[in-house]
Amino acid sequence: MLRRVASQVSLRSRERKLRLFLDLLAPGPETTVVDVGVTDAPFGAGSSDNFFEAMYPWPDRITAVGNTELDRFTAAFPRVHAVRADGRDLPFRDGTFDLGFSNAVVEHVAGGRDGQRRFVHELCRVARRVFVTTPNRWFPLEVHTLLPLVHWLPESARERVIPFDDVLDPLGPKAFASLFPYEVRVLNRGMTLVAVGPA
Repeated sequence: MLRRVASQVSLRSRERKLRLFLDLLAPGPETTVVDVGVTDAPFGAGSSDNFFEAMYPWPDRITAVGNTELDRFTAAFPRVHAVRADGRDLPFRDGTFDLGFSNAVVEHVAGGRDGQRRFVHELCRVARRVFVTTPNRWFPLEVHTLLPLVHWLPESARERVIPFDDVLDPLGPKAFASLFPYEVRVLNRGMTLVAVGPA
């Protein structure tokens, strides 16, 4: 039951993020976009993973980057160019893409703040403008599980309570903004922080 509610909340949140992306960055049919942090999964059947590829009006203009095999992703999104790479070391030249997108990935990047900073700098290097989101550390619900306050626990206690196999290192607005190589506009949307840059 809780997992289903979390999935519904996540989907609504992601639909709002896409609308915000479209409103703020105004892409068109020729705009190139890199989405860093996709998973090897289709969209739907209770999963809101890879919502951007499922809902973006011009999927053939997306290059999607994930750090695992992307066979199921490629089958689900044949019009999207898929690349397997580490987001901290992207295989693209500076300014390759018009826009960079990354949704709720940076909090899972290994290597502490240095790893997160490297991830964000790489996205900013390969895209001329970026739209990056992360759950808001200061929102009282942990957004992946909808459990109250658990993300405020010390890391060792948090790892025992939150059922994640990967890293979860939540960010507040100041820490989030500090990851970027230039000034960004950080929008606090309650559960979610959105950084758009350059400001």
